[in-house]
Amino acid sequence: MELRRFFDRAIRASFSDLAFRDDPVVPYLADLLTRFARTETLFPHGTTVPRLETVVDMVTEIHGFWQAEASSFRPEREVSLRRHIGDFTLFMIGIFRERVERSASTSYYIVEGKRAYRFVSEHARASDRQDAPYHRLAERFENYARVLDYTRRVHFFDHPPHRFFRLDGE
Repeated sequence: MELRRFFDRAIRASFSDLAFRDDPVVPYLADLLTRFARTETLFPHGTTVPRLETVVDMVTEIHGFWQAEASSFRPEREVSLRRHIGDFTLFMIGIFRERVERSASTSYYIVEGKRAYRFVSEHARASDRQDAPYHRLAERFENYARVLDYTRRVHFFDHPPHRFFRLDGE
């Protein structure tokens, strides 16, 4: 809980510093950072590969859900994994941008992240469920990535003792 409060304060401070007031995505971003502080959440287990470590792995996993020989068809798995793709790409571009630039195409991450959030938003809308922040995340993806980058550079210097902060983005 201490980590979640730290992230919430840091994100709120960043939004204030950048003159983005009362943005409803703040709690979602704080939750995202808290969830991804655990490596097993950032890189979940898959069925096509043992561990989903790249966007390509995740997209391949989604294709596997639709194979005729798949043992069971559960569309909610696709929705869940698409949300993860959105979260993963936003997190990586926002927190480890230099790493993404060295190992992948930043524009690919942006396209896939926006596409994933748009899919989740449309699924929620079609299911008569509230889409939470997904439409907003899709529309303002690059802005939120910049907020995360700013938060990392400016507000993570006084962090709680957690292994998340020992990760090297370089």
